[in-house]
Amino acid sequence: MLTFLGFAMIATFLVLIMMKKMSPIAALVLIPALFCVFAGKGAHLGDYVIEGVGKLAPTAAMLMFAIVYFGVMIDVGLFDPIVRGILRFCKADPMRVVVGTAVLAAIVSLDGDGSTTFMITVSAMYPLYKRLGLSLVVMTGVAATANGVMNTLPWGGPTARAATALKLDAADIFVPMIPALAVGLLFVFVLAYVLGVKERRRVGTLVLPGQAGPEAAEAELVPAGPGTAAAAATDVAVTSTSVNGSAGSTASAGSTASAGSTASAGSTASAGSTASAGPTASPADPAVSAPHGNGSAPAPEDGFQGLDPDRSTLRPRLYWFNAGLTVALLTAMIMELLPIPVLFLLGAALALTVNFPHMPDQKARIAAHADNVLNVAGMVFAAAVFTGVLTGTGMVKHMADWLVGAIPEGMGPHMALVTGLLSLPLTYFMSNDGFYFGVLPVLAEAGAAHGVSPLEIARASLVGQALHMSSPLVPAVYVLVGMAKVEFGDHTRFTVKWAALTSLVVLAAGMLFGII
Repeated sequence: MLTFLGFAMIATFLVLIMMKKMSPIAALVLIPALFCVFAGKGAHLGDYVIEGVGKLAPTAAMLMFAIVYFGVMIDVGLFDPIVRGILRFCKADPMRVVVGTAVLAAIVSLDGDGSTTFMITVSAMYPLYKRLGLSLVVMTGVAATANGVMNTLPWGGPTARAATALKLDAADIFVPMIPALAVGLLFVFVLAYVLGVKERRRVGTLVLPGQAGPEAAEAELVPAGPGTAAAAATDVAVTSTSVNGSAGSTASAGSTASAGSTASAGSTASAGSTASAGPTASPADPAVSAPHGNGSAPAPEDGFQGLDPDRSTLRPRLYWFNAGLTVALLTAMIMELLPIPVLFLLGAALALTVNFPHMPDQKARIAAHADNVLNVAGMVFAAAVFTGVLTGTGMVKHMADWLVGAIPEGMGPHMALVTGLLSLPLTYFMSNDGFYFGVLPVLAEAGAAHGVSPLEIARASLVGQALHMSSPLVPAVYVLVGMAKVEFGDHTRFTVKWAALTSLVVLAAGMLFGII
């Protein structure tokens, strides 16, 4: 009974948010509460929620202060050199923009924190996607999948959990997996290239003022067929050249709507999806160029910039201090000198004090990032209801036991493959803690009975992380969709298939190389 209710609760949640019948926060709270009553344990709902909140409170605190810290680092210009390099590579070619998104997300993911990766990636790439009229779900999907592959770093979480649960050395798990993970990351880059080519065909190749090209500096937008958004007047001249020569694409400075989609001003929607959008920051936040009436940001004289190079919050004289502080913070995280929430709390306080010594400036920086902090923290605590009910009622345990029990006896010698395949749905529908500490030991024990090494089981358990990073139970994904102004349901519909395929590529590479 609990097994059925668990799967039914997850399915109901996913269907409702993907059909946009409920907001993620409402669904995370109301659906588990309802199923808790169905399970006959409504009287214990309060206990389950408090237990769930207690477990996720450190995560919420970490995300809150991480958003403030890295938001300040973005404001003061710490990541501008990386962003400028990526944008120089991207120019105004949609294919390069999507590939650049994957590269930037992979590089920033080296810190092991998904929220950091998404904040920096979206802050850098969002204005470029908006200006070129590219699909924002492509940005969120590529960034989440690239981060999911890199999330397997020993300090990212899953590898450490697997090592702890099975009493193994993290290096023995991770190092042999590097070739397979490299193949997975390469696949993400190839996927980004393919999606970028599709976006290029949809919107055309655009030329921004200041770029070298045969076109004149002033050009006009080329409208597409009936039903597309009219080309709005803008202070930036853009040339749209259809790749295949047919009038089948629209490139507007603020919005693009393809057939079968609904797009509000300043938004991008791919076929069959709806995406509301807006600027990544309020006008009070100078980190991103202020939006004009149609949602487009002014282009600097030297070409397109994702971050305003003249924002008042820049602190060039403190660049090396901020770089050293960030390296020290990440080093302390890897060495586990203090709990991560404490490190980010101290780091945020120090960054604010040194970069903005005057109280009004500190308040302005905190206010500029308050929306992201509130949205993410609210989503984490709402997710605590979902996980609390899943765990407290015993649904998770029954679901895991049912899945493990459904494995045919003949598959025993292939438990590493089974573990890899199970890691996709289980890490999507469960937290990493629940999977690695609750399910993985059972799978390892079953494998050991058939002579399968626990190391192989542990390595196989990592392959589902590309999909895991788009799970509704991962707090960082709400940072991503929130800053990108993308509906979670749209992100899920677009990303799940590509992320699952990436995980399967990693699994296949691991088996091919004899790692799994």
